[in-house]
Amino acid sequence: MTRIIALTNQKGGVGKTTTAVNLAAALASLKKRVLLVDMDPQGHATMGSGIDKHALANGGSLDVLLDEISASDAIVDCPNAGYQLLPANGDLTAAEVDLLEREGRERCLDRAIETVADRFDVVLIDCPPSLNMLTVNALTSAHGVLIPLQCEFYALEGLSALLDTVEQIRDSVNPALALDGIVRTMFDNRNSLTRDVSKQLSDYFGDDLLKTAIPRNVRLAEAPSHGLPVNRYARMSRGAHAYRVLAKELIGKLSL
Repeated sequence: MTRIIALTNQKGGVGKTTTAVNLAAALASLKKRVLLVDMDPQGHATMGSGIDKHALANGGSLDVLLDEISASDAIVDCPNAGYQLLPANGDLTAAEVDLLEREGRERCLDRAIETVADRFDVVLIDCPPSLNMLTVNALTSAHGVLIPLQCEFYALEGLSALLDTVEQIRDSVNPALALDGIVRTMFDNRNSLTRDVSKQLSDYFGDDLLKTAIPRNVRLAEAPSHGLPVNRYARMSRGAHAYRVLAKELIGKLSL
């Protein structure tokens, strides 16, 4: 059965898109059929996958959400990454207004993914760093939420708000939505604050805090500028190794 996972955090700069791209590539390297859905108007997951967001020949996630083309027609291969992609660019900002006028507006992405889900083992959705109709669509279509989190004080404060949002989605449109895990990003165990926040997360969330932590790594930061996931850009780097371990952990935890 296909597992649909929304990667979300209302706080920007926590490694959400980095995790979406590199986890997708790591899962693909482990022979999983992966679709990455870019739901962020910044289009960073699209560019990081080696696809020019300014030249989407068949359209992107906006066109799919507005029912102008099918998801199957918009999906593109990412030969340098190993997975398939539903791309996005700045045009997606228009969806916020257009979707508000539609009946069943929170289920537009759900209906689209349903038409292609059986082609994939895993669908990863890269959400925008805010709570808007795009994020609501992602959370409505997902089976689970994966939360990338930087171990700092303000991140903990934002996490509480995010979990409230997840609970609201459960109560309204997606009662089966699960917390698939919290993954620590930009992790530096030499930093005392990082260790303190990590311990608080472990004490409170238990098994929902994934064992794998993603370290700060120069290669992870460099890879997007080359349009490559880190396992194709610097396969032996600490960042590439961490995402391979994370992919294996999720495969075991979620029976992917």
